[in-house]
Amino acid sequence: MPAKHVVSIGLSAAIVSVADETPSVLVVHHSGSEDALPFGPFDPLNHRTLDSGLRKWVGEQTYLELGYAEQLYTFGDRGRHLPTPDEGARVVSVGYLALTRQARDLKAPDTRWSDWYRYFPWEDWREAKPGIIDQVVVPALKAFAKSADSSDVAEARRNRLRLCFGTDGLVWDEEKVLERYELLYEAGVVQEAARDGRKASPRARLGVSMMFDHRRILATAIARLRGKMKYRPVVFELMAPTFTLLKLQRTVEAISGIRLHKQNFRRLMEDQGLVEGTGKFENQARGRPAELFRFRREVLRERPAPGVRLGTRKTS
Repeated sequence: MPAKHVVSIGLSAAIVSVADETPSVLVVHHSGSEDALPFGPFDPLNHRTLDSGLRKWVGEQTYLELGYAEQLYTFGDRGRHLPTPDEGARVVSVGYLALTRQARDLKAPDTRWSDWYRYFPWEDWREAKPGIIDQVVVPALKAFAKSADSSDVAEARRNRLRLCFGTDGLVWDEEKVLERYELLYEAGVVQEAARDGRKASPRARLGVSMMFDHRRILATAIARLRGKMKYRPVVFELMAPTFTLLKLQRTVEAISGIRLHKQNFRRLMEDQGLVEGTGKFENQARGRPAELFRFRREVLRERPAPGVRLGTRKTS
């Protein structure tokens, strides 16, 4: 069978951790090439399941043993893995999200933790609205809308700009990570668009590019995590066994990209019964010692959707 009709299944993992208020993804980086997520082909003869194949590849490439992992999505768009259709098999990539506590001393060669806001600088609103949005993104997307072949397409593009980036008085939705990246890709203002042979703008440098379709997979992972932590206690997969409420709040903020009201957040944790005090306190050089808390696993039996609601955002 000609190679152009062959389909290969790839497995990719967005392994996420948070340390020092920085949300990070584990990347494989070789000199002279773009960052990549840990990935490898699914081997139907040696991998019993997709999940076991992923864990095997991750173990070989990163020396990490995955704990929590879930399948994200299957990516198979033509031209977003190989630049031209005649360079090999069509790759269908199955993406996964995995969460872990950060190991600072990575032992695998060519692996490192990388701040995910390097790839998506418009997503971090913790200090203020990122300047890149008004200075670069909005002008580029307005030009993209203006270049449309018809008024209907132009209006659809303007509506996507409003919904994705919260312009014209609309509210920023932190979960629309993938929609924002896809709009920028279609507008040709990220490097992957130029690399994939699409018509690209001279501004095609927004954020740090990644190998193949890996930035798209990472965008999907961030959106999934931002949404899921509101109704599932997945954030505790990133926490130490005991933690202060401030540390928990800063972890939630790092993931969501928005600041939260401190007192409202504490009240929310108490009302939802997600944590309980240990009676012990954190050792610190100055100030009043902060109490250490732990995750109440009993909450998983008490109600169907225990998560960290974000109705406590700080707006000023």
